[in-house]
Amino acid sequence: MTARLPVESPAEWVGDYPPATLPQLHRLIPAFDRLPLADALARQCVLFRENATVDRLFGVISDPLDSNLQRWAEARADGPVIWHLASVDDLAAWLNKQAEGTRLLAPSDATEHIQSGDQRAEKTLSVTQSSQQTSPVVRLLNATLHDALRLGASDIHLESSGAGLDIRYRIDGVLEHIRSVRGSDVAPQVISRLKVLAELDIAETRIPQDGRLAVRLNEGARRIDLRVSIMPSMHGEDGVLRILDKSHLMQGDQALTLEGLGFAGSDIQKLRDLAAEPYGMLLASGPTGSGKTTSLYAVLSEIHDGREKIITIEDPVEYQLPGVLQIPVNEKKGLNFARGLRSILRHDPDTIMVGEIRDRETAEIAIQSALTGHRVLSTLHANHVFDVFGRFSHMGIDSYLLTSAISGVFAQRLVRKLCPVCARAHVPTPQQKHELKISGDSSTHGFKQAVGCESCRGTGYRGRSAIVEILALDDVLRSLIALRAPINEIRTAARQQGVRSLREAALDLAQQGLTTLDEVRRVTARH
Repeated sequence: MTARLPVESPAEWVGDYPPATLPQLHRLIPAFDRLPLADALARQCVLFRENATVDRLFGVISDPLDSNLQRWAEARADGPVIWHLASVDDLAAWLNKQAEGTRLLAPSDATEHIQSGDQRAEKTLSVTQSSQQTSPVVRLLNATLHDALRLGASDIHLESSGAGLDIRYRIDGVLEHIRSVRGSDVAPQVISRLKVLAELDIAETRIPQDGRLAVRLNEGARRIDLRVSIMPSMHGEDGVLRILDKSHLMQGDQALTLEGLGFAGSDIQKLRDLAAEPYGMLLASGPTGSGKTTSLYAVLSEIHDGREKIITIEDPVEYQLPGVLQIPVNEKKGLNFARGLRSILRHDPDTIMVGEIRDRETAEIAIQSALTGHRVLSTLHANHVFDVFGRFSHMGIDSYLLTSAISGVFAQRLVRKLCPVCARAHVPTPQQKHELKISGDSSTHGFKQAVGCESCRGTGYRGRSAIVEILALDDVLRSLIALRAPINEIRTAARQQGVRSLREAALDLAQQGLTTLDEVRRVTARH
């Protein structure tokens, strides 16, 4: 006889399928890692675990004759499934309850709540106590957010196509196609829903729009801010949601420290030495999404001992640090980086973090702050450490003042780490040896390659680690930069100082079997 759910069941059976009631479903653990909520909603089929320690799967459906659905779910489960039958109403009610697990908050109320810190009730736009909660579009958007947060995605891409809507997540820095939803009206409805939540103009479809909204998970006080970008496309409009989870790096194994971010031991010591300087500027460079701001937050966390005044100005505030005054940029009210930085200097700071140096005015004030006895941390978009000085020169900054103010620069990238479950040994190909300049007997190194398994969703990778190129300015480098020496001459002097390039840092990880040579080539440039 087919096994029962591990809770009491009523007497009625349908064929070989034991019954499952709504109270029973609420007591089970959903296996959303095997069958995501969005797919469960679309197919009206759910996989459950008996408990958190036993990976025994139960499936619940409402149509016992749909053998195709059972085969499809069993393929997702990658193993045997014990099937149970629930009524259409009970299964739909349970799924809707899960989709209601994320409450979307109005941007205005979310901002007020962050800045004032009060505990008053927040206005909810969509999910709970709403006449719209039965809408398939609402359930789809909620389930998409739920699955993205569970998978640790940094961005959600909602892309209109001729056939419907394509949904992709950026996970560990790489876009992964999650699902396609068919229907010519799906994409416009989802984008319109998103505009309503972000308080954007739903009638305007010809120009880009930007907004914000917040998500609060009903099972706890955890809240996540989302930046929303809407862009016109050939088939209508596309939406991208950047997930800003202020709490996920502050908990447990993901504590906001340089070790927690995966830096090598020698790099950690160099960064700590630069951060320990009582004044001067420490700059982080790299493209968007390379983890610059997170690394600066880790530096702030380590130097914050309660005896100094630390003030940050950011666009937006990405993580909350206790005991640190954090100011969000508000361009509509005239509070930009330059104006905020001027005001900060009158607030008796010891350490200042500027989210990004974007223009000459901000650069001049930041440099002056570093020259007048303040410790200044900031970010700049540049490909490597030597590009930083060219960017400042392009802004019209005097090179002598710049080299006097800067104590150090580090460029950063994030490389995906191999899944420890399925990675296997790899001998570099001749092309890889030539391109990555791997010398000697490479078979003696611990190179591995990605394979893919259930644990890593078939990607071969799980998580990311930071690699850095750190340049601490000494008298020789300051003289060369002030004299505007050719970049090759500056790079040669830096190599003599012991500066390790981003590619060399990534190769070290590959030789330890922590990442792949393909990932090294994808993330780093040859120079």
